[in-house]
Amino acid sequence: MSRKTNTGKIISGLIYDIAGSIFSSVGIYIFAGNAGFAVGGVSGLALLANHLFNIPTGTAILIINIPLVALSYKFVGKGFLLRSLKTMVLCMIFLDFVFPHFPVYTGSKLLAALYSGVFIGTGLALFYMNNSSSGGTDFITMSVKAVKPHLSIGFVTMTIDLVIISLGLPVFGDIDAVLYGLLSTFVTSVVINKLMYRIGAAKLLIIITENGRETAQKISGICKRGSTLITAQGAYTGNAKNILICACSNSQVYTIKKAALETDDKSFIILTDANEIFGEGFLRKNT
Repeated sequence: MSRKTNTGKIISGLIYDIAGSIFSSVGIYIFAGNAGFAVGGVSGLALLANHLFNIPTGTAILIINIPLVALSYKFVGKGFLLRSLKTMVLCMIFLDFVFPHFPVYTGSKLLAALYSGVFIGTGLALFYMNNSSSGGTDFITMSVKAVKPHLSIGFVTMTIDLVIISLGLPVFGDIDAVLYGLLSTFVTSVVINKLMYRIGAAKLLIIITENGRETAQKISGICKRGSTLITAQGAYTGNAKNILICACSNSQVYTIKKAALETDDKSFIILTDANEIFGEGFLRKNT
């Protein structure tokens, strides 16, 4: 890999880290910090520590992450760990030294929960797109998954977040603190999924037909390089069949279905979502 390419990747990674740190810090400091509830993850623990002991939120996040880094080192890998440490330091700088000079949001707690989720989710999505992390529960989740591979990542993350958010009840003395924390964390999860997957989302059509070659030619101008023709045999009839797999954008679905049915009105068509498609005409996979 050339020096120019390496420099480009470093600059690109730094931009992602800075942008992600700004977004997540806005969500934590500007919206959640003054609203009296804890979000999920280590950020939530840091907000609780800030409320109880007046420890700066960014510093608390870094301190809590130190033992987690030590425990998860062999599971997450050196490269991922170093990138995450850089991200954590940037987050601490913005949380403790930059945003304290900005006014915090003092309005509706409901809006604070919603907007904290939007900003934190955007920040975390930018970290993940850069193959980095703000640490915390990501390290725990990856470590637990390595030891207990049968457990789903979603289940482990949800369990940890529920425990942390529930601590808001005794700390803030208000059941609303738990409800707002759950709302913020839910919005965070939705935003991460939308940004990471729906931007590259498309549709996948599986067309089973006896006129595969003709159908492929008819839709070739639509799917271009996103289609593949497979020769198969019907399990019930034993007749020769063709399976045409076609990746396309949402706007192309109707045209492709119409073309397939015009060629063979007995075509069997399966339509499903494809969260990410890499290749020509779709996303370029970072290496």
